[in-house]
Amino acid sequence: MKIVFMGTPEFAVRPLESLAGNGYEVAAVYTQPDKAVGRGRVLEESPVKKMALQLGLPILQPTNLKSPEVQAQLAELKPDAIVVAAFGQILPPAVLVIPPYGCINIHPSLLPRFRGTAPVPAAILSGDKFTGVSIMLLDKGVDTGPVLARTQVPILPEDTAGSLMEKLARIGAQLLLDVLPRWYRKELKPQPQGDAVATYTKMLTKEVGEIDWHLTAVEIWRRVRAYQPWPGCCARWQGKQLKILEAVPMAGEGVTEPGRVVTVAKGPTVFGIGTGDGVLGIVKVQLEGKKVMTSGEFLRGQRNFVGAVLH
Repeated sequence: MKIVFMGTPEFAVRPLESLAGNGYEVAAVYTQPDKAVGRGRVLEESPVKKMALQLGLPILQPTNLKSPEVQAQLAELKPDAIVVAAFGQILPPAVLVIPPYGCINIHPSLLPRFRGTAPVPAAILSGDKFTGVSIMLLDKGVDTGPVLARTQVPILPEDTAGSLMEKLARIGAQLLLDVLPRWYRKELKPQPQGDAVATYTKMLTKEVGEIDWHLTAVEIWRRVRAYQPWPGCCARWQGKQLKILEAVPMAGEGVTEPGRVVTVAKGPTVFGIGTGDGVLGIVKVQLEGKKVMTSGEFLRGQRNFVGAVLH
């Protein structure tokens, strides 16, 4: 099969590698334009572009796919299928009809649960025991197309959005390699998702990482994991941002004011923070302008921290 690949972040790198390493002709790689980052506004290439350069594949970075010139260029490539993984642009109807075997999307959830832009954080926030990867055909809706295959993955207590995305990228790449030849041989029948039970996710913003200590310890613990690595979970102490990088909910630690720092002694946790229900034991933190520290290292340098109230 001749494939055009569309993807941008780290999640899409493994599928691209798998296609290129397993005999597929990748006619071109489409990825988002380079972004200006940092104070110096230096242009940074996407993870997919970096991998495409390593593989020596043609790279195209249109700002959108709506232009007739961009669509004509894509049609000239004559792909059998377009494989999409977190590309970052909605494919217009004129693009969807170009490849005879359709536009095949790798989505990191068990569709129709968690359609949209942030399915992995949503699964952790909801306390789901499992998530997974769905290989689907794109249509005019957002993640509404019929599903060709799914694989289920357990969500472990230590999983963050970052670690779970790595697993799902690896599993999604394997599932793609299983699906493509079977789809090409017409051995798969696309299954409608069932819109009545669909759920949707919203794009994450930086503000969602601001901790509300009136939530329960379990709810905040899920947020710490769901928003790692971005946008992260943070509180304010003495006018500075304190990032909570790793935590664990604790039961039976007594009643304390939401946001109040208390001492605890359980494994790697030496202090905790009161919540609306229970204490959130802190494992790793990072104070603004400082390096990442364990709770023990942080407390040794901030002796007036216990008893403080975080906001």
